[in-house]
Amino acid sequence: MSEFAEAGQPIPDIAMETPDGGSVKPSDFKGQKLVIFFYPKDNTPGCTTEAKDFSALKAAFDRAGVALLGVSKDSPRMHQNFIAKHGLATPLATDAEKDGLSDALGIWTEKQMYGKTYMGMVRSTYLVGADGVIAQAWNKVKVKGHAEEVLAAAQAL
Repeated sequence: MSEFAEAGQPIPDIAMETPDGGSVKPSDFKGQKLVIFFYPKDNTPGCTTEAKDFSALKAAFDRAGVALLGVSKDSPRMHQNFIAKHGLATPLATDAEKDGLSDALGIWTEKQMYGKTYMGMVRSTYLVGADGVIAQAWNKVKVKGHAEEVLAAAQAL
C-alpha cells in the first residue's frame, strides 16, 4: 500500500467550500464520473497551467460525462480571483484547513524546499467512477500533457 490513496479505494466523502460560499463533496457526483485534481496554490505557474489545461478540455470532459473539480487549500476568495483572472471554466473548491479531503487521501503532507520543512499539497489527480470508487490515481503529477492523459483515461472508463 502506498502512502497515497489508490485505485480501488472509495473516495472519502468530505465536504469542501465552494467560492460562492456553498459546499461540495464527492457524493454530490454519485452516478457520474468525476475527476478531482489537487494542486498546491492558486496563481503559481504550474497550478495556473494545470487549471487552464483542464478548463480548455472541460467541453470534452462534459461530452464524456465526467465532472471536473479543482481543489487546493486556498480560500474561496482566492479561488474567485483565480477563476476571474484566468477565465477558468473548471469549478474549484477549498479543502479544509485540518482533516480535509487531501488529508484523508494522504496528499497533504510534509514537504521540503531549500532546507525548510513545511506542509504542502502533493499535486495529484483522482478519476472516480460513478460508483464513488477511485478508478485511477496520479500522484506527484507533472503538469505538461496531464489533463489530456486524464481525459483519455476518463473516456476509456
